[in-house]
Amino acid sequence: MTSLTQFADRVVDNVETVIIGKRKQIELLLVAMLCQGHVLLEDVPGTGKTMLARSIAASMGIDFKRVQCTPDLLPNDITGVDIFNQKTQSFQFQPGPVFVNILLADEINRATPRTQAALLEAMQERQVTTGGVTRPLPAPFLVLATQNPIEYEGTFPLPEAQLDRFLMQLALGYPATEDEIQILRNLRKAHPIETVGQVVDGADIPTLQDEVTDVHVDESLERYILDIVEATRDHSDLALGASPRGSLALYKTSQALAAVNQRDYVIPDDIKTLVPLTLAHRLILKSGSELRGRTAQGVLRDILEQTDLDIGELS
Repeated sequence: MTSLTQFADRVVDNVETVIIGKRKQIELLLVAMLCQGHVLLEDVPGTGKTMLARSIAASMGIDFKRVQCTPDLLPNDITGVDIFNQKTQSFQFQPGPVFVNILLADEINRATPRTQAALLEAMQERQVTTGGVTRPLPAPFLVLATQNPIEYEGTFPLPEAQLDRFLMQLALGYPATEDEIQILRNLRKAHPIETVGQVVDGADIPTLQDEVTDVHVDESLERYILDIVEATRDHSDLALGASPRGSLALYKTSQALAAVNQRDYVIPDDIKTLVPLTLAHRLILKSGSELRGRTAQGVLRDILEQTDLDIGELS
């Protein structure tokens, strides 16, 4: 796992020159990429979401594009469109912004459901079908979608089917005081993003993704993951628990987090760290529970406290 760890450390160190004090979130974004997953960033404007995506792409030397989602955005504006070429008297495909390594879909909940659905095939199958022709997307491919957790006027909430396509849901949050002081100093002249250089080769990511699958997960930890997921399906405060895709997300991200931390085996803390990030957005609270102030994060904390793991079983 040395090559993978070195890869992750170089990227995180480089991105930290732009995104100050958010090492954990940067690592988790790398975890998602190593799992071929996508990330939903729910945070207020101005916390560095776009800069995070740009700096990761620059550090790896891969392509980055940003789409500002609005109600008048059409599916073809994302996937691409066939344009008639008068010289050749034939239709030619003009690729949309989805044909990229990292796509930032900013304020995705402001796009209409029809446009949101245009991303489903790309996120799940890593391909786009237009005019009856299926075209593969480049590898690696990461959708980083953002939404504002405060202002919901004029938005279209993501349906459960699309939320389930996101491997993780993260938040950057406000920086600590000392970190914000450093941000102010860094921005006295030019923005640090302008000088971020490539430190690794993004073409190595498919190989590193294969390495992640070799990380050992003990049978008792597999049972622990399933016990947690099954507890969400029977919980009295939840109308909808996590799907098998949620189990797989928790399993795969645990492997990737272990690899990033230079281990070839998963430990219980890996799972506990990732439970709220991989499962919370897949849960639906009952209306009565929501009125009582219950949250998906709170339910998962209770489940973690109540789910036992016999450490002696670990081999």
